[in-house]
Amino acid sequence: MIPKTGFCDLGFAKLDTDRQRRRGFPEVIYCPGKAREYLKKICREFLKNKQDLLLTRLDKKTFTYLKKSLPRLKYNPLARIAFILQKPKDIKKGLVVVVSAGTSDIPVAEEAVVTLEVMGNKVQKVYDVGVAGVHRVIGSLEIIRKAQVIIVVAGMEGALASLVSGLVSCPVIAVPTSCGYGANFGGLSALLTMLNSCSPGVTVVNIDNGFGAGYFAGLINR
Repeated sequence: MIPKTGFCDLGFAKLDTDRQRRRGFPEVIYCPGKAREYLKKICREFLKNKQDLLLTRLDKKTFTYLKKSLPRLKYNPLARIAFILQKPKDIKKGLVVVVSAGTSDIPVAEEAVVTLEVMGNKVQKVYDVGVAGVHRVIGSLEIIRKAQVIIVVAGMEGALASLVSGLVSCPVIAVPTSCGYGANFGGLSALLTMLNSCSPGVTVVNIDNGFGAGYFAGLINR
């Protein structure tokens, strides 16, 4: 049973079992830094309370460990996300398009894609269309302009978000990635470019935060 307090106290963690009601999606489990035994107990408690599971930044060895006691657990190794859905989601009408500047940005883009799909969104991927070859993104405009909201994932100088935003009418969520050479400063240069976008309608999440972008896009699409 879901406790009246809205959370379940395991001693090492207080699980927000009321978040599904408040936010429309359960609490998500960020895995780095958590002991495998803790993760297993957290997962079991959410499932006992009939909650969907979404685990982010989960390494493959820990997934293999969890899979032994959670056979329904599915895993996307590129996105490093695992999940269990209690029942299939009704797919929302609006389309979310996830755009990546380069192939190196795809793992972060996939984190956004899986998050969106688990939340019940229809997703279209447009990958490797960075500003070094603008004709590639122009060639994908027919797909991109069908979107209700767009996620743009880019490293290096991070200019793709501004370019895409200038070509569409819907909101754009920009995700800077840590891909790039030294002066990229681990994604800081892309972050600053996106924050300083001259194109209105761009919002920015943290470096490599595909999950945050996917969650926010899901709220907009809802």
